[in-house]
Amino acid sequence: MSQKPRVPPSLQSIKSMPVDIRFIASPDSDRIEKSNDVNLKHSDVIGSSVPENGGIGSEVVQEVENEESPYSGNNVAAEGRLTVDDEDLDSAASPLPSVSASHTDRWWGDTTSYASKKKLQSWVQLPDGNWELGKILSTSGTESVISLPEGKVLKVKSESLVPANPDILDGVDDLMQLSYLNEPSVLYNLQYRYQQDTIYTKAGPVLVAINPFKKVPLYGNDYIEAYKSKSIENPHVYAITDTAIREMIRDEVNQSIIISGESGAGKTETAKIAMQYLAALGGGSGIEYEILKTNPILEAFGNAKTSRNDNSSRFGKLIEIHFSETGKISGAKIQTFLLEKSRVVQCAEGERSYHIFYQLCAGAPPVLRGKLNLMSANEYKYLRQSSCHSIMGVDDAEQFRIVLEALDIVHVSKEDQESVFAMLAAVLWLGNVSFSVIDNENHVEAVADEGLITVAKLIGCDIEELKLALSTRKMRVGNDNIVQKLTLSQAIDTRDALAKSIYACLFEWLVEQINKSLAVGKRRTGRSISILDIYGFESFDRNSFEQFCINYANERLQQHFNRHLFKLEQEEYIQDGIDWAKVDFEDNQDCLNLFEKKPLGLLSLLDEESTFPNGTDLTFANKLKQHLNSNSCFRGERDKAFTVCHYAGEVTYDTTGFLEKNRDLLHLDSIQLLSSCSCHLPQIFASSMLTQSDKPVVGPLYKAGGANSQKLSVATKFKSQLFQLMQRLESTTPHFIRCIKPNNLQSPGLYDQVLVLQQLRCCGVLEVVRISRSGFPTRMSHQKFARRYGFLLLESVASQDPLSVSVAILHQFNILPEMYQVGYTKLFFSNWTGKMNGSDFFCSVTCLTFPLDGEKLILFWICYLAVLFFR
Repeated sequence: MSQKPRVPPSLQSIKSMPVDIRFIASPDSDRIEKSNDVNLKHSDVIGSSVPENGGIGSEVVQEVENEESPYSGNNVAAEGRLTVDDEDLDSAASPLPSVSASHTDRWWGDTTSYASKKKLQSWVQLPDGNWELGKILSTSGTESVISLPEGKVLKVKSESLVPANPDILDGVDDLMQLSYLNEPSVLYNLQYRYQQDTIYTKAGPVLVAINPFKKVPLYGNDYIEAYKSKSIENPHVYAITDTAIREMIRDEVNQSIIISGESGAGKTETAKIAMQYLAALGGGSGIEYEILKTNPILEAFGNAKTSRNDNSSRFGKLIEIHFSETGKISGAKIQTFLLEKSRVVQCAEGERSYHIFYQLCAGAPPVLRGKLNLMSANEYKYLRQSSCHSIMGVDDAEQFRIVLEALDIVHVSKEDQESVFAMLAAVLWLGNVSFSVIDNENHVEAVADEGLITVAKLIGCDIEELKLALSTRKMRVGNDNIVQKLTLSQAIDTRDALAKSIYACLFEWLVEQINKSLAVGKRRTGRSISILDIYGFESFDRNSFEQFCINYANERLQQHFNRHLFKLEQEEYIQDGIDWAKVDFEDNQDCLNLFEKKPLGLLSLLDEESTFPNGTDLTFANKLKQHLNSNSCFRGERDKAFTVCHYAGEVTYDTTGFLEKNRDLLHLDSIQLLSSCSCHLPQIFASSMLTQSDKPVVGPLYKAGGANSQKLSVATKFKSQLFQLMQRLESTTPHFIRCIKPNNLQSPGLYDQVLVLQQLRCCGVLEVVRISRSGFPTRMSHQKFARRYGFLLLESVASQDPLSVSVAILHQFNILPEMYQVGYTKLFFSNWTGKMNGSDFFCSVTCLTFPLDGEKLILFWICYLAVLFFR
């Protein structure tokens, strides 16, 4: 006598429910009516329709020949309002997904044979690397014939085909909802949404933002109010920021919003959008308006046009926004990192220096122009060398007016503003200072022309002292002081070093003034939300010291991303005894070791070579090849170049200028010149330089070109700043936004699959979704769960430990085993909607009304069953 099949545990409690809400149809259909709504609710994704009476309407999908689908069990067709008895459940049921190695394999295993058998649509990769959607016409042996949309027919190997999702999943707003999670499906889903100006998509806990390169109607007060009231829950920067605010208040833990991506991906704009939402929700004191007005100032002085981006941040920025006990913004502080000083004196063809120079030249009123002896941008050597003076669609004069307004709002006085513009003009005029040869040894002196005279006037120094500072160098040999005459190249280097130092000090001073304005008289509670907008990964035809530092910073940020979304997540499951099949991801620890290892890492070797008087860029390059060629992330190149295998791809660096930029030399003569100036800003700059030189040095020392001061190298200082930044971020709850650049032409509507895919791989988007979909995003300690829900137990459990109480609650209410796992210290609630793939009708009904992830779904189930029991 055959034994009756046992009903799987996952369906036991369903049998006690009213018959009109029992599960009676599988959602995984290949023939399903497509929703007109791009932003599908979960009920759309699983193909269920629920009339007001709670029954199943006749429009519910009809399952046809789908018994072999890897994403569903045996299916029962539904027509009209049907009832199902226990035997029907027994025969129709199949176990729900569980987090085990075997099931993980089934999720991510090869489904090509299934796609071939059913003659479904599949993805095929073309020779140019792009993916095309085609329909399988026939399969014979290991080959399949597939037709493409334009009528072309290809014969390909069946194993190369990648299954496509049903049309109903086109444009889902969370990649976790995709039945088939593969690269072409993710690419297509993002492209589908991008073409409808829906530029935000969730990838589990990460927000993916694609730069539209145009204005899209997704912002403003109406949208802010909608996200605040939860009447809209589509993916958005507003939604991420709202979550950060609520978690900060609820958990009393500082939050961080980490915005990353390549240069040109839209990080700066995304940061401004996040700040806009914070200002709207936490406003009231007026300080929020000041915070928003820091953006045009910092962009003008810290951003520039590059070959990849018209508004590229050439510095890193962390803005820490503080809140009062009532949740209102009470103050802010801005920290900046590594301004690209070399851009002040040298720009590549087609690029621009910092925006503020062009804005000043275009927008200064006549009175100010007269005081500064200001000319047009193309008359200054520093600006005209790149043959690019304007940006299409940008009015520099109007931008200057906006900067003036912003400076007023952050309380920079009119007198200080004039001093700021005087320093900018002095930098420009320094570039026009010329030199003449004075003897047969090619020694030079500065020519007392308009450039030199104007610089002396603007900074308030004696013309003869300025001439000497630019063309001679005082040195101490034994007990004697001697004056060394400079050659033309030495004089130009001295002039350019002075210009770069003035600009860098001016930028730091401005940030300091802004911080004073944002902090004065503001009460703080210690709770804050930090927004990190830092330069993106860069790879140009020629990559120098700046790209070296920028890409190192991005390696550190990628490690932070990996740590929180991959390492810590999975380690917690393992440490708490959770049944978990580990998801592999690309770890960049080896590349970080290449940079940071002592004494034979890139940074250590760079600092070591910088201390040698006879060290050159070539000797540095040769030293790298000698010590690092065995490292898998390093490859020596011809002449003075080397290649690093970064997480985002290989980058070849030209070491020309590495040592000079790392030393960042400004001779003591130039510092003394600034100290002697009658204007207060140069005096402040000189004092700051001397203070930094007198600080205790941790790391390599070197003589500043014969001066009596010692200072940290740029690389060592930057590494120290970076480590401080990471320590600050580690003390916060992070929220990640990954910005994607859809094309290199900065053109709206264009979607370069190969470029986007490369960025998605670097971001680890698929791995994040895999972990989120199969993981446990909500967790609660046994103590907290027992304290919160222990009263529901029928018997007294006062003497029992919290773990026993937690388990008793779950068992008493027949909570589905797939909805949770019991760890040593806490309960882990699964992301139910992501794991079920639409296979539980109860969940589909509840999700029509409100999202039920983790604890909320458990609570809903407990309350529902409690009502049934006490009724």
